[in-house]
Amino acid sequence: MTAYLKKGFTLIELLIVIAILGVLAVVILVAINPQEQLARTRDAGRTSSVTQLGHALQAFGASHEGDYVTESNTWVTDLVTAGEIAVVPGNLAYNITGTSACNTQGVEGDWCYDSDGGTPPNNGIVFARLESGSNDSRCAAAENAFVVFDTVSGRGGIVCEGTEPTYAAGGQNFIN
Repeated sequence: MTAYLKKGFTLIELLIVIAILGVLAVVILVAINPQEQLARTRDAGRTSSVTQLGHALQAFGASHEGDYVTESNTWVTDLVTAGEIAVVPGNLAYNITGTSACNTQGVEGDWCYDSDGGTPPNNGIVFARLESGSNDSRCAAAENAFVVFDTVSGRGGIVCEGTEPTYAAGGQNFIN
């Protein structure tokens, strides 16, 4: 009798390996969630831009005896004209249908501004809506996450609100 030695894999073994690799690929794609990663990237850009605009707003107030720009749809342009910021941060599109930065009076591009209401204003906030699920999950069910720069506390951070954040004389309630 002659003994035959088989080399290679059977069809069943190959199918099992392919099935295991397919399951692992699905698990990895769900864990990574490319849409969420893109939303987090856009939120990081919004955070940076809101902070930059907030610092420019504070610089404007410092060079204008404590008076800030008037709340209008040209407030960012006013900061550029005054020389407090050289380039307006680019607008970052929202990919969630129906989501926008804000609906308040002081909207220019994707950047929102709410002042203390004085004439001229002496404090204010710069803010934009965040869109990633990881930021929204930090808020209560009926609330949305916003990145806010508050001139009262001189810092930025995330605020959870049911509607849009508004200027508060005591400063914002940051969650971070």
